[in-house]
Amino acid sequence: MKKTLVAVAVALLTGCASEPKEPAAPPVDPNVAQARGITKNFADSLRSELTAGMQAGGPTNAIAVCKDKAPAIAKAEKDKSGWQKVGRTSLKLRNPSNEPDDWELAVLKKFDQRKAAGEDPAKIEYSEVVAAGGKKTFRYMKAIPTQEVCLACHGEKIDKATAAKRAKLYPKDKARGFKVGDLRGAFTMTKDL
Repeated sequence: MKKTLVAVAVALLTGCASEPKEPAAPPVDPNVAQARGITKNFADSLRSELTAGMQAGGPTNAIAVCKDKAPAIAKAEKDKSGWQKVGRTSLKLRNPSNEPDDWELAVLKKFDQRKAAGEDPAKIEYSEVVAAGGKKTFRYMKAIPTQEVCLACHGEKIDKATAAKRAKLYPKDKARGFKVGDLRGAFTMTKDL
């Protein structure tokens, strides 16, 4: 009996009899962590500018904010981070200068599949180290889910003034007809390793 009590006491003191612990989460790749931070800064800055634009002049003003300020925000994040590319892209482009390259196009299509399979669009991301020509590049993309506020410019029903402004600024616009929760596009980043 004493041996059993001693064994139990030793087990408790050494942790052998404790509840099983959850396995520790694997460490986050530093490049992924940095890309997430850049994405958050970009998204927060753009959201702030769009909110101010909407308050100042409604959706027609927000279109101009997106056209002029979004590229400036992307450039500021690129310059600050030292990454080679910081931007946005989509399967349904508004700005042709944001056209996805082959890698981005494949990832965007996978994002659509993941969303269709039930994955939360706000959590969809992908990263990969790509080797080409003896050079390694870290690539990262984070899905942009369509939110309610996006529908004023990207939804199915757009007021006439907003539609006219959109046609003037983006004559080849395809970024329309979205519903809340649809994948509007993705943030995309590239960093040479």
